[in-house]
Amino acid sequence: MRKNSSQSRPGLNASDRQQQAIQSSQEIAQSAVKSAQLIAKINQEAAQQMAQAFQEKVTELLKVKNPQEAFELIQAQVLQDAAAQVKDYQAKVAQVMKSNHQELTRLAESLIQQSKNDLIHFVNDATANAPAGSEPYVSVFKMAFSQALQNFELIKASTADSFANFEKSVENMSHFLDQDQTKSKPISKRHSKR
Repeated sequence: MRKNSSQSRPGLNASDRQQQAIQSSQEIAQSAVKSAQLIAKINQEAAQQMAQAFQEKVTELLKVKNPQEAFELIQAQVLQDAAAQVKDYQAKVAQVMKSNHQELTRLAESLIQQSKNDLIHFVNDATANAPAGSEPYVSVFKMAFSQALQNFELIKASTADSFANFEKSVENMSHFLDQDQTKSKPISKRHSKR
């Protein structure tokens, strides 16, 4: 049994495992910071685009002499442009969230596997060095170990389900907004034909 335990985590002591945990935490923090920076950049670009579009529409409105034409311009063009900008913004944010989700999924799976390997290493060491006559205790201990491994698998499956559900929610929200955008376009076309 001792040979198996050294193969699963060769040469790693508590300090090495702590270092790996710190590194994993740093990766999670870096992923969160990267996502926040990307979303901040998207927000800045959206604000600049909105300001530019607003200036262009105000310039167009100042050229219009008839109030009815101004109203139609606002209703048809400005509202559709705003809806398109919102849709574009939402798509960019959803992409950042999806990318971050994939990175966090990878890190979570890595941490779970690392913890599982640490537990296997611990049990293999403990049972290999058990004194003679302690077989009943070793048996109980191994049963508890087996249950712990099953719990690891449940946690892993639950984490995967949570991330998959989150991704589906983002996709559903995007799909809903796409449908809403599609439904509003034919209505405005019908009004412009009248």
